Amino acid sequence: MNRKILNLAIPNIISNITIPLLGIVDLAIMGHLESEIYIGAIALGGMIFNFIYWGFSFLRMGTSGFTAQAYGARDKNETITILSRAMLVALFGSILIILLQSPISFLSFSMINGSPEIEQLAAEYFHIRIWAAPATLGLYALTGWFLGMQNARIPMVIAIVINLLNLIFNLVFVYGLGMRADGVALGTVISQYIGLIMALIFFFKYYKKLAVFWSYTDLMVWEPIKRFFMVNKDIFIRTLCLIFTFSFFTARSASENDTILAVNTLLLQFLLFFSYLIDGFAYAAEALVGKYVGAKEPENLKKAIRSLFKWGLVVSIPFTMIYAIGGDYILYLLTDNEKLILLSHEYMFWIILVPVITFPAFIWDGVYIGATAAVEMRNALLVATIFIFIPAYFIATPILGNHGLWLALMLFMVSRGILLTMYSKRIIRLN
Repeated sequence: MNRKILNLAIPNIISNITIPLLGIVDLAIMGHLESEIYIGAIALGGMIFNFIYWGFSFLRMGTSGFTAQAYGARDKNETITILSRAMLVALFGSILIILLQSPISFLSFSMINGSPEIEQLAAEYFHIRIWAAPATLGLYALTGWFLGMQNARIPMVIAIVINLLNLIFNLVFVYGLGMRADGVALGTVISQYIGLIMALIFFFKYYKKLAVFWSYTDLMVWEPIKRFFMVNKDIFIRTLCLIFTFSFFTARSASENDTILAVNTLLLQFLLFFSYLIDGFAYAAEALVGKYVGAKEPENLKKAIRSLFKWGLVVSIPFTMIYAIGGDYILYLLTDNEKLILLSHEYMFWIILVPVITFPAFIWDGVYIGATAAVEMRNALLVATIFIFIPAYFIATPILGNHGLWLALMLFMVSRGILLTMYSKRIIRLN
């Protein structure tokens, strides 16, 4: 079982880590420019796209869970049909995003209390990066499908190439052509379309034979479509809770001042880096749990879950030590602004706690997605957001200031893991 987990987890970890590494490099590029406002601009622009793209992340998660179950049941017709449905949703969703870019921009910036300089730069970033929507959503669908087919290597190769190209483009546009946040956005757009082309080439090279199982009649059968959208609806609501929490965190940081926004953005990179790392095991959970649910193998299902949590603990302890010992060195890689680094020291305690208190939530997410147990996952996130995070923020921040904001975020992450653990016995029993 450990070998199966690592065969799926390691490629996912490698591909996942390229994402926060690119974000860290983007911040480092902006953090070494002449003003801290460039860090804030990337933070606010990224927050808006978190709203948009995280909202569509059900395309990857739902597609992965359904495909893994069809793969476990050896239903080739359904595996190719699931991809067709996901790509259609990606196409129509991306068209909608582009058509609505003006109202999205107006609504987003009306809700953000950043300085005029930061908002202007963030708006430039937004109106360029929005054109990557078709490529980004298409990649969500294809990546989820590859993972469901127990193939983590193709997404790994695609992610590495996308992020390496993105890094090169960013360096060329910012340092070579003198662009700023707009250069980072343009680099993202170009690299995303190259990634989509690569994904389609891989599909036709390795899975073209599945095309004979595709039929328009299967695509239009109502019951699978209804289940696809019902599960994805609940994943969408769950994701909205995550989007709200992290966007609220960024917006409240911006309402303080540009310095707090920059500090919290820098520190969030530690959380995001670990989340993408541990998500490698969550993605392995999606594939294996979905496979064993589809194949009706409950003993292997339980064995996989136990092994996944052992690996989560094994990974989280060293990262706690790394953050405790090397946090300062990482900050100096991100920025040479002494004021930001000095202020960051006040809040480093929260970052040191991140790995050990957050890994259960990430592992359970993968288990629930593989089992397509979206209702329970949705309920857990609603409770953690409405009854934990929001009250904690309004109670703690008047007393603790920015520490109160971090406390609310940590309580949110801990409560996710606890609630998902409470629901898990029912999920395992049903499957």
